[in-house]
Amino acid sequence: MKKSVVEDHKATYPDPIAVIAGDIISLSGKTDIWDGHKWLWAEGPDGKAGWVPDSLVSSSDGVTRAVRQYSVTELTCQRGDILLVIEETHGWAWCQSDNNKQGWVPLRNLSSPEPLRSRPR
Repeated sequence: MKKSVVEDHKATYPDPIAVIAGDIISLSGKTDIWDGHKWLWAEGPDGKAGWVPDSLVSSSDGVTRAVRQYSVTELTCQRGDILLVIEETHGWAWCQSDNNKQGWVPLRNLSSPEPLRSRPR
C-alpha cells in the first residue's frame, strides 16, 4: 500500500542496530512507551544499540534472543514523498521510497490510505 508523507522525517541513528533471528541481544533495562507501544533499549552481537519493539525479543534460560530479522534503519523523507509501506509495527511503517531506499517512518508522519471508491455501473 502506498502512503504520502504528511510530515518530514529525518533518520535519527546513523549506525543502527540490526539483528537476525536467533541473535543474542543484551537489554539495558531501559524502556520507553512511544505512541502506546513498548520499546526496549537493546545491544546486538556487534555492539550496536538502539530501540527495538518488545515483540522482537524472547528470553529463555537467562538468554535474550531476536525472534526475527530486524533493523532499526530509519528512512529520511519529506512531505509529499510517496512511499510503499511494506510492514507496520509499534507505530512505525517499514517503507520503500521511489529510489528503492528502505527504512522505518513513524505512522503519524504518513497519510491514511485512500478509501476505496466504487466504480460507477
